Amino acid sequence: MPRKTITPPKKKKAVHKTLRFAHPFFTAVPPASRPVVPGVGKQMTDYIQNKLLPFPAPQRNTALTLDEIIGSAGAAEIAAAGRIRFHSIGDTGHENGLMQELVAAAMITDYDIAHPVTSPAFLLHLGDVIYYDNTDKGYQSQFYIPYKKYPGKIIAIPGNHDGELFKFDGTPTGQKVTLAAFQRNFCQPKPGVPPDAGTIYREMVSQPGVYWYLDAPLVDIVGLYSNIGEGPGFISGSVIGQSQKDWLIKTLTTIAKSRNTGARKALVLAVHHPLYSEGGHSASDIMLADIDDACKKANILPDAVLTAHAHNYQRFTRYVKSGTENWQIPYFVVGTGGRGSSPVKAANGKKTGDVSYDASYMGYGYLTIDVTAKNIVFNFTQVDAAGKKSAFDKTITVDLKTHHLV
Repeated sequence: MPRKTITPPKKKKAVHKTLRFAHPFFTAVPPASRPVVPGVGKQMTDYIQNKLLPFPAPQRNTALTLDEIIGSAGAAEIAAAGRIRFHSIGDTGHENGLMQELVAAAMITDYDIAHPVTSPAFLLHLGDVIYYDNTDKGYQSQFYIPYKKYPGKIIAIPGNHDGELFKFDGTPTGQKVTLAAFQRNFCQPKPGVPPDAGTIYREMVSQPGVYWYLDAPLVDIVGLYSNIGEGPGFISGSVIGQSQKDWLIKTLTTIAKSRNTGARKALVLAVHHPLYSEGGHSASDIMLADIDDACKKANILPDAVLTAHAHNYQRFTRYVKSGTENWQIPYFVVGTGGRGSSPVKAANGKKTGDVSYDASYMGYGYLTIDVTAKNIVFNFTQVDAAGKKSAFDKTITVDLKTHHLV
């Protein structure tokens, strides 16, 4: 009897449904009520989380100390003086970037070799050290050359461009694994001059990892990495996991406990993507919730938060209730280091919810932070196209006892 041939059923050809708009989330339907878009999710943050890259584990779990950055003698002098000063900027990497070099030159004038204690102890870079060229050549042209005359040590958290593997045109950025170039220059096994510096002598610090804790006289600084998204930022998620957030909770708990046995130091958090923003890039609500949750679990609040990513300057004040105390916490955006400039809404001091929008500036410049046992003082200096410095947002003071802005 002849075999009966069975014809397999024809597969239905997938039909692509063309969207009315460029993405499926230009809609009035709230995320909870939306159907899941295959391969995307219910909202843009679902899509972004699937594109994020793993967090490189810290090379060591110990805190970075000031003597590891500037030497034991320099750290001792600052402790004895009862005051520490440092610079902070973000969004700098630019080959042949005039404004990057002008901002660097302006910061150099804050150093006085005759008075090293009152000079900045270091520069805290808020990410996007390099753009689109994470190679030896990229670090040479975008980092070592612009800062070749800057006398201070430089520590950093990475930005999204520091971690990316591909440029906007799909070609490689020069690194095969995320943050390889950043770690080669900022997270060496021991301090020294990295090969990428070439003939430029710049001793780089040995940071414990791409996220870290600096235990310095008068101030604790916690630096976080908010991954490669163009926006918003994430310190945890379904794809990248909870390792950094778990580390943050543990670190903040350690800092909180140390206050019970020693002097109360200022606490500054630093992360690349902004937690509040009115221009250039949007705020990172999910990351803010993560940081708030970590602070709640550790029973501690930051005295100030430093961010960048948006290429402008912004300052917000957040009003937070902690027990019986009312806190006023400044949140800064300092993406003014030289890589382009983005429009920003004019600040009016108006309070919306628990946040007021107090200062804004489209242009270039840098932040100087002075910390004592009593307060933190912030001064933003703008730098114009001729390299001229002028005070813009000055003497923003946090009283560490009352937790109020003075």
